[in-house]
Amino acid sequence: MAPGNRGRGPLVADRRYPPASRAGSSAGGPKKPAKPSRRTARQPRRPRRQHGLIVGFFLLVWRVIWGIAWRTTAIGALILGAVVWYFHAQLPPVTELVDGRARGSVTMLDNRGEVFAWRGETFGGMITAGSVAKVLHDAVVATEDRRFYWHLGISPRGIASAIRINLSEGRGPFEGNGGSTITQQTAKLLCLGVKWDPAVWKTEADYERDCRRGGIWRKIKEVPFALAMELKYSKEEILTIYLNRAYLGAGTRGFEAAAQRYFGKSAKDVSAAEAAMLAGLLKAPSTFAPTSNMERARSRANVVIGLMEEQGYLTKAEADEARRNPAQLSAAARQRSGGYFADWVMETTPDYLARDTTEDVIIETTLDQKMQKQAEEALAWVFENKVKAGSKAQAAIVVMGADGAVRAMVGGRNIPNAGDFNRATQALRQTGSTFKPFVYAVALDLGYSPFDYVEDVPLTINIPGSGPWTPQNYDRKFKGTITLTQALAESRNIPAVRVSEAVGRDLVRQVATEFGVAQNLAPGPALALGASESTLIEMTAAFAGILNGGSAVTPYGLKSLKLKGENEELFGAGGGIGERVISEKAARELTYMMTEVLKSGTGTRARLKDREAAGKTGTTNSARDAWFVGFTADYVVGVWMGYDDNSPLTGVTGGGLPAEIWHEVMVRINEGVPPKPLITEAPDTTYMPIDPSTTEGAIVPEDVPYFDDPNAPVFNGQSYEAPLPEAYYAPLPDPGALPPPEAYTAPLPEAYTAPLPEAYVQPVPDWPAEQDLADQILQEVLGTVGN
Repeated sequence: MAPGNRGRGPLVADRRYPPASRAGSSAGGPKKPAKPSRRTARQPRRPRRQHGLIVGFFLLVWRVIWGIAWRTTAIGALILGAVVWYFHAQLPPVTELVDGRARGSVTMLDNRGEVFAWRGETFGGMITAGSVAKVLHDAVVATEDRRFYWHLGISPRGIASAIRINLSEGRGPFEGNGGSTITQQTAKLLCLGVKWDPAVWKTEADYERDCRRGGIWRKIKEVPFALAMELKYSKEEILTIYLNRAYLGAGTRGFEAAAQRYFGKSAKDVSAAEAAMLAGLLKAPSTFAPTSNMERARSRANVVIGLMEEQGYLTKAEADEARRNPAQLSAAARQRSGGYFADWVMETTPDYLARDTTEDVIIETTLDQKMQKQAEEALAWVFENKVKAGSKAQAAIVVMGADGAVRAMVGGRNIPNAGDFNRATQALRQTGSTFKPFVYAVALDLGYSPFDYVEDVPLTINIPGSGPWTPQNYDRKFKGTITLTQALAESRNIPAVRVSEAVGRDLVRQVATEFGVAQNLAPGPALALGASESTLIEMTAAFAGILNGGSAVTPYGLKSLKLKGENEELFGAGGGIGERVISEKAARELTYMMTEVLKSGTGTRARLKDREAAGKTGTTNSARDAWFVGFTADYVVGVWMGYDDNSPLTGVTGGGLPAEIWHEVMVRINEGVPPKPLITEAPDTTYMPIDPSTTEGAIVPEDVPYFDDPNAPVFNGQSYEAPLPEAYYAPLPDPGALPPPEAYTAPLPEAYTAPLPEAYVQPVPDWPAEQDLADQILQEVLGTVGN
């Protein structure tokens, strides 16, 4: 027992709980009191870490920023997820995205069924990433997105690299290289799912320009769309859309169309060199298009080949082989022929089937690519050999059949781009003396004979409101009474005016209009001298009407139009031979008269050695326009020459360079074509035309007139002998002393012997001397044409 308890009883704790009453106990004895709970001792709180004032401030700022940042990120992620989900829900199946053109295409075939031109946006048909040539698949990936199979549509690494390159080259961070993945580029091609709406964009070009717009905001908008595409489509499906929608120059959409356009083969069959050239177009289609600059296209292709070798898609041997054998254009792409012709066909075809078509259209045309090339070569040869270097003079050529089918068209000296100014169809120029055949056509149709007489003497006509008008001949000389044939062959102006006034300007205007020369016909007597304007194709078609026997011709280039893949013809030939304008007899007689232009008149330079030809020269005032239009039994060819600014030509007439161009074209296009005689008709006469090989004949235009009587002069080997009518032994009377003529003295039909209205013969004014023919020829041959 402890000492402290001595004398005391044991310590007993007070009972904390009173004993339970028996009555309240129903089962057993009293319960044991509960153990008192053990109170655990509290651990002392660690003192807070004390910071300095500055550190505490920065920690506070960090906590605020962090709180804002993670909340903003969470909200942004939610928004991004919602936008991605929205785009994902809107994306259609892949097959609905491969052809995104708003317009269709026009493919033109020549008269042999070969493709020679495309217009609009060409789509070659759907291809897939798995169906194209493997080298093409690899070339696109190597060039555009080497990490294509490793990212989720966005490549921060690529964007950072692009920003660094842009800044190093002095551009803005988002100007120039964009660092876009193939997925982002495809999103841009899809215009982020926005379709063209005419109410928002005036033109499709504006729509596409807006879709391709760069900048940081555009990049931000591309992110959710690209992520949605990665979730919706596989990598190969995304690449399929890209391969089908990418623009690759020359109006081609997709690699199939480009392969067909440039190489004449499917994208499934291209070689490594061809695949590299196609992939190189993605950077700048117009700049690197092989039809624009082959050297530049090959240089870009070599860069692509280097990338493919570097990334393991080509072995060194394969890369070297591709460099040694670069891609070559197909024959159709290389020829680049018919550009002006193709533009003209598009202009003459209804817009809804051509320029504005939403379908793919196939047009069969009348173009002969061989003739087209020959016409271009002929023009180039004459300018290279007969015109001084640096001349800016222009020229145009049209080759046509007697029914109006256009076989070739050259609208200018330069290689055309689509939409260039076409001087063959768009240039309205004064026709000059090429209009005179229509004056004589009226006379022949009314009963005149090619050997009827007309006076080539001074003439003045008083024009109400304008005063007296005195036409002059080109040589400022007069030949007295001559035949209609000589008047046309030598392109005498005064006889043409006299005949026009005799038959009536209204009839001349009517015949010219019905032959197709219907624009801006002059109202006065100068009508006979070609003061009216026309286009080369209209004049060529009018001469075709003479060749075919006197019926009007509507020139045409379209033979048939069909939708691609269908056989039903939607549109047929839009031209051909129309209604008769003059009688066949008159047409045959006029053809005879026009053959004399080449045999002994102003068109001798156009004369052909192996076949008959007929035509007419034309030169306007101050030589601003020079023409030669003529035909053989097979073809009609029209040639125009002049300056675009309407300045005068130097030393050029229609019988000079235009006649030589005409000759060169005819020689080339008639190679291998059996010669056929022209259908001509002339009344019985003692007149014998000059034989070009011997220079023998009844007359020389510069010396004596033609005669239709037994006293016609005869060539004796050295000179012409035979009694001439008395009037031609005496000098011509003084023009000022001639009385006003009461009527033409030639034996014209009775109805045409009435006096001319207000026609008086006046003294001829002094005119400046003009170079003689020899000087003109020397100028042209020695290269003095053009300034």
